[in-house]
Amino acid sequence: MFSSVFETPLPETGLLQRYAESGEYTDCFATDIPFQSSLPEYVTAFYTTALFKAERRILDWLASLPSTDDEARQLARGKRDAFAAWTVEDRRDDQLLLIDVRQQTGSWFMYEAQGSGSRLYFGSVVFKRKATPIGRELRWTYRLLLGMHRFYSRALLSAARTRIQISGDD
Repeated sequence: MFSSVFETPLPETGLLQRYAESGEYTDCFATDIPFQSSLPEYVTAFYTTALFKAERRILDWLASLPSTDDEARQLARGKRDAFAAWTVEDRRDDQLLLIDVRQQTGSWFMYEAQGSGSRLYFGSVVFKRKATPIGRELRWTYRLLLGMHRFYSRALLSAARTRIQISGDD
């Protein structure tokens, strides 16, 4: 369904490596675009897609964690360290790592120039020790939720890719 998005190993320099090495669940998806972009453009596109705006509305309604497109742009440009349910754990010129306010999950973004194009990475960490009382065992419900999470991650990255390509055509 999201043929432009593929699963890939975490880059060795990826900020999620610290969690992969400590045994937490991590994933990594990537997509390529045929022109140069930037991490701020990518993060802004990601958080301002229609798909993610729906998640933002849910967070506002259920958890009183409102957010705006302008706040997403500020986060992307390094002008703020919190956005909706996330706070910045680490930031580099090419990467951004956010942890949710309950410290159960994290979202990671990485931008990499590749010739005349760009590769956009998106990954997650799910803290097993905090997210569930099941320790290292993965019950069927946990596996089901991870399956839905992986599908949603691919959908989000695909939507961001589309948004960035549309804005790149301007």
